[in-house]
Amino acid sequence: MLDVDPWNLLTFVLLGGVTVITRGFFFLSNKPWTLPHWAQRGLQYAPIAALAAVIGPEVLTTHGELLRTWQDARLFATAAGVAWFWWRRSVLGTIVAGMAVYLPLHIGLGW
Repeated sequence: MLDVDPWNLLTFVLLGGVTVITRGFFFLSNKPWTLPHWAQRGLQYAPIAALAAVIGPEVLTTHGELLRTWQDARLFATAAGVAWFWWRRSVLGTIVAGMAVYLPLHIGLGW
């Protein structure tokens, strides 16, 4: 038989309840529900903000500290990826261009 910690069980049940309430909240109303204009406009920037929050620290820091040298393959790979995306608007091409720059610098030069 499983030995279940009561605090863990309570946490799971409460988190499950919060999930059901927040996801089912929109079904409680009989009329269509829309976000205010300012919220709709703000949500347009959410994907790029999330992307910047994930990619920025990965490119600009190492072991929790800002880069101290320009000799980092991630900087050049990012520049190549951004340039490719602005030129061709292709996500797959962006990944390929970035890796085509990153791998030789990282493996070949040890950056």
